[in-house]
Amino acid sequence: MTQDVEMKEKDHTTPSHSVTTVVPSTFQNLKEIASLIETGSYTKEVRRIGRAVRLTISLRRKLTASVLSAFLDFALVPGSEAHARLSVYLPKQDEHEMEVDTATSVSQASGKHLLPELEIYCYLLLLLFLIDQKKYNEAKACSSASIARLKNVNRRTVDVIASRLYFYYSYSYELTGELAEIRGNLLALHRIATLRHDELGQETLLNLLLRNYLHYNLYDQAEKLRSKAPRFEAHSNQQFCRYLFYLGKIRTIQLEYTDAKESLLQAARKAPLAARGFRIQCNKWAVLVRLLLGEIPERTIFMQKGMENALKPYFELTNAVRIGDLELFRNVAEKFADTFNADRTHNLIVRLRHNVIRTGLRNINISYSRISLADVAKKLRLNSQNPIADAESIVSKAIHDGAIDATLDHTNGWMVSKETGDIYSTNEPQIAFNSRIAFCLNMHNEAVRALRYPPNTHKEKESAEKRRERHQQEQELAKHIAEEDDDDF
Repeated sequence: MTQDVEMKEKDHTTPSHSVTTVVPSTFQNLKEIASLIETGSYTKEVRRIGRAVRLTISLRRKLTASVLSAFLDFALVPGSEAHARLSVYLPKQDEHEMEVDTATSVSQASGKHLLPELEIYCYLLLLLFLIDQKKYNEAKACSSASIARLKNVNRRTVDVIASRLYFYYSYSYELTGELAEIRGNLLALHRIATLRHDELGQETLLNLLLRNYLHYNLYDQAEKLRSKAPRFEAHSNQQFCRYLFYLGKIRTIQLEYTDAKESLLQAARKAPLAARGFRIQCNKWAVLVRLLLGEIPERTIFMQKGMENALKPYFELTNAVRIGDLELFRNVAEKFADTFNADRTHNLIVRLRHNVIRTGLRNINISYSRISLADVAKKLRLNSQNPIADAESIVSKAIHDGAIDATLDHTNGWMVSKETGDIYSTNEPQIAFNSRIAFCLNMHNEAVRALRYPPNTHKEKESAEKRRERHQQEQELAKHIAEEDDDDF
């Protein structure tokens, strides 16, 4: 009886083991991606290459040295020049660590013609692996070698993979603190992409150059490059969001707060939900720009899911500006000085001091019909050698700019407020209503421009096979879009 029971248990366990072996390995997934790249190369379908890159992002965390070594033997001819160039960047491994059968991969690769797309794709895989392993010097050398190889390849099917290589090329140098060294090379690559009509490469390289300039606070040079760069329709939502963010930062430093606010809010709205870090940065700059414009951001901005702790310093700063308390503003600025310096927003917060004083003065103007300049200085907490003279100059400047509706009595040292009229008798409601209408119209126009249709859809009907293939691609895209966006940002 015991033997029968044991035999039944063994028979019961064998099917579950066979089910687990059906799950494809990382190497098998990479082989499928390679076949997808081959098909896209031969048929000149760029969308297949883009699909292969998206599928790669989901496998990024599963890459190992043994899998990459086997894939190089499969995709490239062992002993070839390309195989030798790429194998240098793989770490040495023991024989017992091999997870796949490299003999079959070598026999399959021996009869293949070497495609530039597959070689460039192997560079991308190695670069992702080295960055994830925190081998930044090796990643820097690998990225430089890939860029040198890319300069000799002029194929539209390579552009999607090349744009990713450009990004990780700049990122590897940024991680090692040597971002300034590649600025000239990025400019040369941008010129090459322009001559080759590689619009996706132009988008990526322009954003990398703007990031390079802004990293070293070279805002004037960034604006000159941006204004002279060729204009074209955006092809990547991620690159367009980055461009809007950099444009908003440039406009903020140049005191063009209205344009900066529109760019930053649009970048935060267009960014995917998975790109939390990018959206946090956009919201930080947008909050400061709105405060500099004299607006008070809504509380819901600071209560967004996953952003409460990151936006807490800016929430307290907004509260200080809303109240108009200069002492509270100083305390918040000192308390979170390290955070503001890390975000590179300290200079903008210094500019906010004038807005805090104006807000406090506006509250005084509403509360008092007449108040002495000494009391104004006391309520604004002006800590200076001659606070009364400072208060007089601040009040006169605010009256001249139209911030408050009051007059100065110099003989008695008073600020006399005028009676507040009905705001609906002015043009201010009409201006606010017009700005909201313009915002909605711009959003509608952008949504219409973002619609894309396959070419010649009005001439031919979709077959059942093509319909199934399209549904499969849409499902895979929806499955991997979150991981892709998280990696990009």
